[in-house]
Amino acid sequence: MSAVVVTDIARPDPDVVAALGEHGVATVHEAMGRCGLAGPGIRPVQEGARVAGSAVTVLSWPGDNLMIHAAVEQCRDGDLLVVTTTSPSSDGAFGELFATALHARGVRGLVTTTGVRDVADLRAMGFPVWSGAISAQGTVKATPGSVNVAVVVGGVVVRPGDVVVADDDGVLCVPREDAEAVLAASRARATKEAADRAAYRAGALSLDRKGLRRSLADLGVRYVTQAEHRDDGR
Repeated sequence: MSAVVVTDIARPDPDVVAALGEHGVATVHEAMGRCGLAGPGIRPVQEGARVAGSAVTVLSWPGDNLMIHAAVEQCRDGDLLVVTTTSPSSDGAFGELFATALHARGVRGLVTTTGVRDVADLRAMGFPVWSGAISAQGTVKATPGSVNVAVVVGGVVVRPGDVVVADDDGVLCVPREDAEAVLAASRARATKEAADRAAYRAGALSLDRKGLRRSLADLGVRYVTQAEHRDDGR
């Protein structure tokens, strides 16, 4: 594995990043065609957090957090640190001291396929984390890796400078070059959902609003009485 620290990554418009974060994972995921969602194995260690940031990525050796130390220096205000390893590892490679250093640099949070520890402290300080495991198992600082290279998180490729959105529903990656178009689609979807919400509050049915009665009929679904259903079963 080539060991590099890339120092001059391109970052997206921070206003676009912030707006995507306001829409949240589910809306943005649907708006971008149901792609970019990391697998369900990456879970929040807190409840209610919703963040978005520009990805600073780390590729580390299992059981080694040396490259996280190197990545802290590359982080800026508005970034979100994304960490994975060359093969699966659940060791607690990240804790409260890292979070303290990242918080001081304006980093929005952490997404990692590895384990994290000091979870009570992370929650208390309000530093959002999404991780593959929670583990007190310590790590060493002995093996080279890379910072700001493309990594794979939950089956999704995350490149440095991509927009990462994370909340209680999971973690989503929006390619940097698509961020503005995805934001426009997210706004359109949010407008549509607001109209649907108002209609449902007024008593409308989704079957009618979405034109699903014809779909049911085309698929052969029939409406019958209970007596008719019993007769069909004889």
